[in-house]
Amino acid sequence: MNAKFDWFRQAKYGMFIHWGLYSLPAGDWQGRQAPFSAERYRSLAEWIMRNMRIPLAEYRQLAASFNPADFDARRWVQTAKDCGMKYLVFTAKHHDGFCMYDSQCSGYNVVKATPFIRDVVKELAEACEEAGLVFCVYYSQYQDWEDPNAFGNNWDFPDETKKDFTVYLENKVKPQLKELLTRYGKIGFVWFDTPYEMPKRYCEELVRLVRGLQPECLINSRVGYGLGDFREMGDNGIPLVGYPGDFQTPMTLNDSWGFSKADTNWKSAATVQNMLMEINQKGGNFLLNVGPDGNGDIPSASLDILQSVGDWLSVNGESIYGTRAAPDFPYKLFWGGFTRKDKTLYAHITHWPAFPHELYVVGLATKVVDARFLHNGEKVEFVQIYEGGRDEHRLRVQLPEKPGGPFPPVIALKLAGDPVVQKL
Repeated sequence: MNAKFDWFRQAKYGMFIHWGLYSLPAGDWQGRQAPFSAERYRSLAEWIMRNMRIPLAEYRQLAASFNPADFDARRWVQTAKDCGMKYLVFTAKHHDGFCMYDSQCSGYNVVKATPFIRDVVKELAEACEEAGLVFCVYYSQYQDWEDPNAFGNNWDFPDETKKDFTVYLENKVKPQLKELLTRYGKIGFVWFDTPYEMPKRYCEELVRLVRGLQPECLINSRVGYGLGDFREMGDNGIPLVGYPGDFQTPMTLNDSWGFSKADTNWKSAATVQNMLMEINQKGGNFLLNVGPDGNGDIPSASLDILQSVGDWLSVNGESIYGTRAAPDFPYKLFWGGFTRKDKTLYAHITHWPAFPHELYVVGLATKVVDARFLHNGEKVEFVQIYEGGRDEHRLRVQLPEKPGGPFPPVIALKLAGDPVVQKL
Protein backbone atom coordinates (compact mmCIF):
# COMPACT_ATOMS: atom_id res chain seq x y z
CA MET A 1 0.00 0.00 0.00
CA ASN A 2 1.12 3.53 -0.78
CA ALA A 3 0.04 6.13 1.80
CA LYS A 4 -0.20 8.96 -0.72
CA PHE A 5 -3.07 7.09 -2.42
CA ASP A 6 -5.14 6.83 0.78
CA TRP A 7 -7.24 9.95 0.21
CA PHE A 8 -7.83 9.07 -3.46
CA ARG A 9 -8.99 5.55 -2.67
CA GLN A 10 -11.26 6.78 0.09
CA ALA A 11 -12.79 9.72 -1.82
CA LYS A 12 -14.28 7.94 -4.87
CA TYR A 13 -16.27 10.97 -6.09
CA GLY A 14 -15.02 14.38 -7.18
CA MET A 15 -16.04 17.50 -9.07
CA PHE A 16 -14.35 18.57 -12.31
CA ILE A 17 -14.77 22.23 -13.33
CA HIS A 18 -14.09 23.50 -16.85
CA TRP A 19 -14.12 27.30 -16.78
CA GLY A 20 -12.24 29.85 -18.84
CA LEU A 21 -12.56 32.33 -21.69
CA TYR A 22 -14.46 29.74 -23.73
CA SER A 23 -17.31 30.04 -21.19
CA LEU A 24 -18.19 33.45 -22.64
CA PRO A 25 -19.05 32.43 -26.24
CA ALA A 26 -20.57 29.23 -24.82
CA GLY A 27 -20.32 27.35 -28.12
CA ASP A 28 -21.38 30.27 -30.32
CA TRP A 29 -18.93 32.47 -32.23
CA GLN A 30 -20.30 35.60 -33.84
CA GLY A 31 -23.64 33.97 -34.50
CA ARG A 32 -22.19 30.65 -35.66
CA GLN A 33 -23.00 27.74 -33.40
CA ALA A 34 -20.31 25.13 -32.93
CA PRO A 35 -21.77 22.07 -34.71
CA PHE A 36 -23.00 19.10 -32.72
CA SER A 37 -22.03 15.75 -34.21
CA ALA A 38 -20.60 12.38 -33.32
CA GLU A 39 -17.24 13.54 -34.61
CA ARG A 40 -14.86 13.81 -31.71
CA TYR A 41 -14.49 17.25 -30.12
CA ARG A 42 -16.70 18.96 -32.71
CA SER A 43 -19.40 19.90 -30.20
CA LEU A 44 -17.20 20.83 -27.24
CA ALA A 45 -17.51 24.47 -26.23
CA GLU A 46 -14.04 24.57 -24.69
CA TRP A 47 -12.61 23.57 -28.11
CA ILE A 48 -14.31 26.40 -29.98
CA MET A 49 -11.09 28.25 -30.77
CA ARG A 50 -9.63 25.25 -32.58
CA ASN A 51 -12.86 23.86 -34.02
CA MET A 52 -13.70 27.16 -35.68
CA ARG A 53 -10.09 28.12 -36.29
CA ILE A 54 -10.59 31.45 -34.58
CA PRO A 55 -7.58 33.74 -35.04
CA LEU A 56 -5.68 34.22 -31.81
CA ALA A 57 -5.96 38.01 -32.10
CA GLU A 58 -9.78 37.69 -32.12
CA TYR A 59 -10.00 35.06 -29.41
CA ARG A 60 -7.75 37.12 -27.11
CA GLN A 61 -10.37 39.87 -27.11
CA LEU A 62 -12.59 37.69 -24.94
CA ALA A 63 -10.32 38.54 -22.01
CA ALA A 64 -11.46 42.17 -22.05
CA SER A 65 -15.03 40.98 -21.40
CA PHE A 66 -14.26 38.39 -18.73
CA ASN A 67 -15.68 39.86 -15.52
CA PRO A 68 -17.89 37.18 -13.88
CA ALA A 69 -19.90 39.03 -11.26
CA ASP A 70 -21.38 35.86 -9.73
CA PHE A 71 -18.17 33.89 -9.23
CA ASP A 72 -17.89 32.71 -5.64
CA ALA A 73 -15.26 30.06 -4.96
CA ARG A 74 -16.73 29.19 -1.58
CA ARG A 75 -20.15 28.65 -3.13
CA TRP A 76 -18.73 26.28 -5.75
CA VAL A 77 -16.77 24.33 -3.17
CA GLN A 78 -19.69 24.17 -0.74
CA THR A 79 -21.87 22.85 -3.55
CA ALA A 80 -19.38 20.06 -4.22
CA LYS A 81 -19.18 19.22 -0.53
CA ASP A 82 -22.94 19.32 0.04
CA CYS A 83 -23.41 17.01 -2.94
CA GLY A 84 -21.08 14.38 -1.52
CA MET A 85 -17.94 15.11 -3.53
CA LYS A 86 -14.60 14.81 -1.76
CA TYR A 87 -12.22 16.61 -4.13
CA LEU A 88 -12.24 19.26 -6.82
CA VAL A 89 -10.26 19.54 -10.08
CA PHE A 90 -10.04 22.92 -11.80
CA THR A 91 -8.77 23.90 -15.26
CA ALA A 92 -5.80 26.10 -14.35
CA LYS A 93 -4.84 26.22 -18.03
CA HIS A 94 -6.83 24.57 -20.80
CA HIS A 95 -5.82 24.11 -24.45
CA ASP A 96 -6.53 27.75 -25.33
CA GLY A 97 -3.48 28.69 -23.25
CA PHE A 98 -5.29 31.14 -21.00
CA CYS A 99 -4.33 30.83 -17.32
CA MET A 100 -6.99 31.09 -14.64
CA TYR A 101 -4.41 32.23 -12.11
CA ASP A 102 -1.75 34.94 -11.81
CA SER A 103 1.07 33.40 -13.83
CA GLN A 104 4.32 35.31 -13.71
CA CYS A 105 5.63 33.90 -16.98
CA SER A 106 2.63 34.77 -19.15
CA GLY A 107 0.50 37.90 -19.11
CA TYR A 108 -2.26 35.94 -20.82
CA ASN A 109 -4.06 35.24 -17.55
CA VAL A 110 -7.14 36.13 -15.56
CA VAL A 111 -5.37 38.64 -13.30
CA LYS A 112 -3.35 40.60 -15.84
CA ALA A 113 -5.55 40.44 -18.95
CA THR A 114 -9.12 40.82 -17.64
CA PRO A 115 -11.11 43.41 -15.68
CA PHE A 116 -11.81 40.62 -13.15
CA ILE A 117 -8.19 40.76 -11.80
CA ARG A 118 -8.77 37.92 -9.32
CA ASP A 119 -6.77 34.72 -9.02
CA VAL A 120 -9.38 31.97 -9.47
CA VAL A 121 -6.99 29.13 -8.60
CA LYS A 122 -6.00 30.87 -5.38
CA GLU A 123 -9.59 31.41 -4.28
CA LEU A 124 -10.59 27.84 -5.07
CA ALA A 125 -7.53 26.39 -3.32
CA GLU A 126 -8.28 28.40 -0.19
CA ALA A 127 -11.97 27.49 -0.27
CA CYS A 128 -11.13 23.78 -0.61
CA GLU A 129 -8.75 23.94 2.32
CA GLU A 130 -11.40 25.60 4.48
CA ALA A 131 -14.04 23.04 3.50
CA GLY A 132 -11.80 19.99 3.80
CA LEU A 133 -11.87 19.08 0.10
CA VAL A 134 -8.73 18.02 -1.75
CA PHE A 135 -7.76 20.57 -4.42
CA CYS A 136 -6.34 19.37 -7.74
CA VAL A 137 -5.34 21.18 -10.93
CA TYR A 138 -5.84 20.46 -14.62
CA TYR A 139 -2.96 21.59 -16.86
CA SER A 140 -2.73 21.21 -20.64
CA GLN A 141 0.94 20.42 -21.19
CA TYR A 142 1.13 19.76 -24.94
CA GLN A 143 -1.66 21.72 -26.55
CA ASP A 144 -1.52 25.50 -26.15
CA TRP A 145 -3.21 27.41 -28.95
CA GLU A 146 -1.79 30.72 -27.76
CA ASP A 147 1.87 29.72 -27.93
CA PRO A 148 3.68 29.58 -31.31
CA ASN A 149 5.95 26.75 -30.15
CA ALA A 150 3.24 24.48 -28.69
CA PHE A 151 1.02 21.95 -30.41
CA GLY A 152 -2.46 22.65 -31.76
CA ASN A 153 -2.64 26.03 -33.47
CA ASN A 154 -1.80 25.54 -37.15
CA TRP A 155 -3.85 28.44 -38.49
CA ASP A 156 -2.00 31.26 -36.71
CA PHE A 157 1.32 29.39 -36.71
CA PRO A 158 1.26 27.12 -39.80
CA ASP A 159 5.01 26.77 -40.31
CA GLU A 160 5.96 23.68 -38.29
CA THR A 161 9.65 24.20 -39.04
CA LYS A 162 9.61 27.32 -36.88
CA LYS A 163 8.19 25.61 -33.84
CA ASP A 164 10.59 24.79 -31.01
CA PHE A 165 8.72 22.76 -28.40
CA THR A 166 11.68 22.89 -26.03
CA VAL A 167 11.29 26.67 -25.80
CA TYR A 168 7.63 26.26 -24.88
CA LEU A 169 8.42 23.52 -22.35
CA GLU A 170 11.22 25.43 -20.62
CA ASN A 171 9.73 28.92 -20.74
CA LYS A 172 6.08 28.16 -20.05
CA VAL A 173 5.15 24.62 -19.03
CA LYS A 174 7.76 24.00 -16.37
CA PRO A 175 7.59 27.49 -14.84
CA GLN A 176 3.80 27.36 -14.71
CA LEU A 177 3.74 23.92 -13.12
CA LYS A 178 6.22 25.21 -10.56
CA GLU A 179 3.89 28.13 -9.86
CA LEU A 180 0.92 25.85 -9.35
CA LEU A 181 2.84 23.48 -7.10
CA THR A 182 4.53 26.10 -4.93
CA ARG A 183 1.99 28.91 -4.53
CA TYR A 184 -1.35 27.19 -3.89
CA GLY A 185 -0.74 24.78 -1.05
CA LYS A 186 -1.01 21.03 -1.21
CA ILE A 187 -2.20 19.70 -4.57
CA GLY A 188 -3.93 16.30 -4.61
CA PHE A 189 -3.01 15.50 -8.20
CA VAL A 190 -2.09 17.15 -11.47
CA TRP A 191 -4.56 16.30 -14.24
CA PHE A 192 -2.47 16.39 -17.41
CA ASP A 193 -4.19 16.08 -20.78
CA THR A 194 -3.69 15.13 -24.46
CA PRO A 195 0.01 14.13 -24.50
CA TYR A 196 -0.44 12.93 -28.10
CA GLU A 197 3.06 12.70 -29.65
CA MET A 198 4.92 14.61 -26.95
CA PRO A 199 8.37 12.98 -26.69
CA LYS A 200 8.71 10.64 -23.72
CA ARG A 201 11.76 12.41 -22.31
CA TYR A 202 9.72 15.59 -21.87
CA CYS A 203 6.96 13.69 -20.10
CA GLU A 204 9.55 12.17 -17.78
CA GLU A 205 10.87 15.65 -17.01
CA LEU A 206 7.39 16.80 -15.99
CA VAL A 207 6.99 13.80 -13.69
CA ARG A 208 10.32 14.56 -12.03
CA LEU A 209 9.30 18.18 -11.63
CA VAL A 210 6.05 17.30 -9.87
CA ARG A 211 7.74 14.67 -7.69
CA GLY A 212 10.47 17.11 -6.70
CA LEU A 213 8.09 19.90 -5.70
CA GLN A 214 5.31 17.86 -4.10
CA PRO A 215 6.29 14.21 -3.54
CA GLU A 216 2.78 13.30 -2.32
CA CYS A 217 1.06 14.80 -5.35
CA LEU A 218 -0.42 12.18 -7.65
CA ILE A 219 -0.18 12.35 -11.45
CA ASN A 220 -2.78 11.03 -13.86
CA SER A 221 -1.90 8.80 -16.80
CA ARG A 222 -2.39 11.53 -19.39
CA VAL A 223 1.09 12.73 -18.63
CA GLY A 224 1.89 9.99 -21.15
CA TYR A 225 3.76 6.69 -21.63
CA GLY A 226 2.41 4.97 -18.52
CA LEU A 227 4.27 7.38 -16.25
CA GLY A 228 1.28 8.42 -14.13
CA ASP A 229 0.15 7.08 -10.77
CA PHE A 230 -3.36 6.11 -11.85
CA ARG A 231 -5.19 5.44 -15.08
CA GLU A 232 -7.32 8.25 -16.43
CA MET A 233 -9.92 6.49 -18.53
CA GLY A 234 -11.07 7.92 -21.83
CA ASP A 235 -13.66 10.67 -21.48
CA ASN A 236 -16.89 9.09 -20.18
CA GLY A 237 -15.23 5.65 -20.31
CA ILE A 238 -16.15 2.89 -17.85
CA PRO A 239 -14.31 -0.47 -17.90
CA LEU A 240 -16.42 -3.51 -18.75
CA VAL A 241 -14.89 -5.56 -15.91
CA GLY A 242 -12.96 -4.87 -12.72
CA TYR A 243 -9.77 -2.89 -13.37
CA PRO A 244 -6.59 -4.19 -11.69
CA GLY A 245 -5.22 -0.79 -10.61
CA ASP A 246 -6.28 2.66 -9.50
CA PHE A 247 -8.31 4.53 -12.09
CA GLN A 248 -10.61 7.47 -12.59
CA THR A 249 -13.42 8.06 -15.06
CA PRO A 250 -13.93 11.70 -16.10
CA MET A 251 -17.48 12.37 -17.22
CA THR A 252 -19.53 15.43 -17.99
CA LEU A 253 -23.16 16.01 -17.06
CA ASN A 254 -24.18 16.78 -20.63
CA ASP A 255 -22.05 16.53 -23.81
CA SER A 256 -19.76 19.57 -23.61
CA TRP A 257 -17.26 20.13 -20.80
CA GLY A 258 -17.19 23.91 -21.02
CA PHE A 259 -20.50 25.77 -20.80
CA SER A 260 -22.58 25.54 -23.98
CA LYS A 261 -25.84 27.42 -24.44
CA ALA A 262 -27.11 24.81 -26.90
CA ASP A 263 -26.22 21.70 -24.94
CA THR A 264 -29.14 20.65 -22.74
CA ASN A 265 -28.59 16.91 -23.05
CA TRP A 266 -28.41 16.45 -19.29
CA LYS A 267 -27.92 13.08 -17.67
CA SER A 268 -30.57 12.25 -15.09
CA ALA A 269 -29.70 11.89 -11.42
CA ALA A 270 -30.53 8.17 -11.72
CA THR A 271 -28.03 7.82 -14.57
CA VAL A 272 -25.32 9.55 -12.53
CA GLN A 273 -26.02 7.32 -9.53
CA ASN A 274 -25.81 4.22 -11.74
CA MET A 275 -22.51 5.45 -13.20
CA LEU A 276 -21.17 6.12 -9.71
CA MET A 277 -22.06 2.59 -8.65
CA GLU A 278 -20.65 1.01 -11.81
CA ILE A 279 -17.35 2.91 -11.67
CA ASN A 280 -16.90 2.15 -7.96
CA GLN A 281 -17.85 -1.47 -8.67
CA LYS A 282 -14.92 -1.68 -11.07
CA GLY A 283 -12.63 -0.15 -8.42
CA GLY A 284 -12.41 3.42 -9.72
CA ASN A 285 -13.15 7.04 -8.90
CA PHE A 286 -15.86 9.12 -10.58
CA LEU A 287 -14.84 12.66 -11.61
CA LEU A 288 -18.03 14.45 -12.67
CA ASN A 289 -17.75 17.71 -14.60
CA VAL A 290 -19.71 20.94 -14.47
CA GLY A 291 -19.23 23.90 -16.82
CA PRO A 292 -20.07 27.25 -15.18
CA ASP A 293 -21.24 30.02 -17.49
CA GLY A 294 -19.36 33.22 -18.27
CA ASN A 295 -20.92 34.95 -15.28
CA GLY A 296 -19.61 32.34 -12.84
CA ASP A 297 -22.85 30.40 -12.29
CA ILE A 298 -23.09 26.61 -12.40
CA PRO A 299 -26.17 25.84 -14.54
CA SER A 300 -29.27 25.18 -12.43
CA ALA A 301 -29.88 21.89 -14.25
CA SER A 302 -26.43 20.70 -13.11
CA LEU A 303 -27.13 21.77 -9.53
CA ASP A 304 -30.43 19.89 -9.42
CA ILE A 305 -28.79 16.68 -10.61
CA LEU A 306 -25.86 16.99 -8.22
CA GLN A 307 -28.12 17.70 -5.26
CA SER A 308 -30.26 14.65 -5.97
CA VAL A 309 -27.15 12.46 -6.05
CA GLY A 310 -25.90 14.16 -2.88
CA ASP A 311 -29.17 13.42 -1.08
CA TRP A 312 -28.82 9.76 -2.04
CA LEU A 313 -25.20 9.70 -0.84
CA SER A 314 -26.14 11.20 2.52
CA VAL A 315 -28.03 7.95 3.17
CA ASN A 316 -26.06 5.40 1.13
CA GLY A 317 -22.53 6.86 1.14
CA GLU A 318 -21.23 3.86 3.06
CA SER A 319 -21.61 1.85 -0.16
CA ILE A 320 -19.41 4.29 -2.13
CA TYR A 321 -16.69 5.93 -0.05
CA GLY A 322 -13.65 3.74 0.60
CA THR A 323 -14.86 0.91 -1.62
CA ARG A 324 -12.63 -1.20 -3.81
CA ALA A 325 -13.33 -3.35 -6.83
CA ALA A 326 -16.10 -5.88 -6.33
CA PRO A 327 -15.55 -9.30 -7.87
CA ASP A 328 -16.85 -9.88 -11.38
CA PHE A 329 -19.79 -12.27 -11.51
CA PRO A 330 -20.19 -14.97 -14.17
CA TYR A 331 -23.67 -13.73 -15.15
CA LYS A 332 -25.21 -10.32 -15.66
CA LEU A 333 -27.03 -8.99 -12.61
CA PHE A 334 -30.16 -7.57 -14.19
CA TRP A 335 -31.34 -5.87 -11.00
CA GLY A 336 -28.17 -3.71 -10.58
CA GLY A 337 -24.72 -4.39 -9.22
CA PHE A 338 -22.35 -4.60 -6.26
CA THR A 339 -19.80 -2.36 -4.64
CA ARG A 340 -17.46 -3.77 -2.02
CA LYS A 341 -15.79 -2.74 1.23
CA ASP A 342 -13.76 -5.37 3.07
CA LYS A 343 -16.12 -8.30 3.79
CA THR A 344 -19.29 -6.50 2.77
CA LEU A 345 -20.97 -6.46 -0.62
CA TYR A 346 -23.41 -3.62 -1.24
CA ALA A 347 -26.25 -4.52 -3.60
CA HIS A 348 -27.43 -1.42 -5.51
CA ILE A 349 -30.94 -2.21 -6.75
CA THR A 350 -31.25 0.00 -9.81
CA HIS A 351 -34.11 -2.07 -11.30
CA TRP A 352 -36.65 -3.26 -8.76
CA PRO A 353 -37.44 -6.93 -9.48
CA ALA A 354 -40.98 -7.92 -10.40
CA PHE A 355 -42.73 -10.70 -8.51
CA PRO A 356 -41.42 -12.68 -6.66
CA HIS A 357 -39.43 -9.54 -5.70
CA GLU A 358 -36.03 -11.03 -5.03
CA LEU A 359 -32.40 -10.48 -5.83
CA TYR A 360 -31.09 -13.55 -7.57
CA VAL A 361 -27.32 -13.96 -7.50
CA VAL A 362 -25.48 -16.89 -9.04
CA GLY A 363 -21.84 -17.55 -8.24
CA LEU A 364 -21.24 -16.10 -4.77
CA ALA A 365 -19.46 -18.89 -2.89
CA THR A 366 -18.80 -17.00 0.37
CA LYS A 367 -21.37 -17.42 3.14
CA VAL A 368 -23.66 -14.44 3.77
CA VAL A 369 -24.21 -13.87 7.51
CA ASP A 370 -26.46 -10.78 7.46
CA ALA A 371 -28.41 -8.61 5.02
CA ARG A 372 -29.87 -5.16 5.79
CA PHE A 373 -31.08 -2.05 3.96
CA LEU A 374 -28.72 0.87 4.45
CA HIS A 375 -31.42 3.53 4.61
CA ASN A 376 -33.17 2.13 7.70
CA GLY A 377 -31.14 -0.85 8.95
CA GLU A 378 -34.10 -3.19 8.34
CA LYS A 379 -33.09 -6.84 8.16
CA VAL A 380 -33.68 -8.71 4.90
CA GLU A 381 -34.34 -12.44 4.65
CA PHE A 382 -32.23 -14.53 2.30
CA VAL A 383 -31.62 -18.12 1.25
CA GLN A 384 -28.21 -19.38 0.11
CA ILE A 385 -27.61 -22.84 -1.34
CA TYR A 386 -25.15 -24.83 -3.41
CA GLU A 387 -26.67 -26.87 -6.24
CA GLY A 388 -24.27 -29.74 -6.95
CA GLY A 389 -25.86 -30.84 -10.20
CA ARG A 390 -25.09 -27.51 -11.83
CA ASP A 391 -22.07 -26.73 -9.67
CA GLU A 392 -23.55 -23.33 -8.84
CA HIS A 393 -23.79 -21.28 -5.66
CA ARG A 394 -27.12 -19.46 -5.50
CA LEU A 395 -28.34 -16.59 -3.35
CA ARG A 396 -31.91 -15.32 -3.16
CA VAL A 397 -32.56 -12.11 -1.20
CA GLN A 398 -36.22 -11.48 -0.42
CA LEU A 399 -37.49 -7.95 -1.07
CA PRO A 400 -40.68 -6.10 -0.16
CA GLU A 401 -43.17 -5.43 -2.93
CA LYS A 402 -42.04 -1.82 -3.27
CA PRO A 403 -38.70 -0.10 -2.50
CA GLY A 404 -38.37 2.26 0.42
CA GLY A 405 -36.04 5.17 1.04
CA PRO A 406 -34.10 7.04 -1.63
CA PHE A 407 -33.83 5.14 -4.89
CA PRO A 408 -31.87 3.08 -5.70
CA PRO A 409 -31.94 1.33 -2.33
CA VAL A 410 -28.84 -0.49 -1.16
CA ILE A 411 -28.62 -3.74 0.80
CA ALA A 412 -25.46 -4.48 2.76
CA LEU A 413 -24.53 -8.18 2.62
CA LYS A 414 -22.17 -9.06 5.44
CA LEU A 415 -19.99 -12.03 4.52
CA ALA A 416 -18.11 -14.61 6.57
CA GLY A 417 -14.93 -13.83 4.63
CA ASP A 418 -13.64 -12.12 1.53
CA PRO A 419 -16.06 -12.52 -1.38
CA VAL A 420 -15.27 -15.51 -3.58
CA VAL A 421 -17.09 -15.79 -6.89
CA GLN A 422 -17.18 -18.86 -9.11
CA LYS A 423 -15.60 -18.63 -12.52
CA LEU A 424 -17.22 -20.23 -15.52
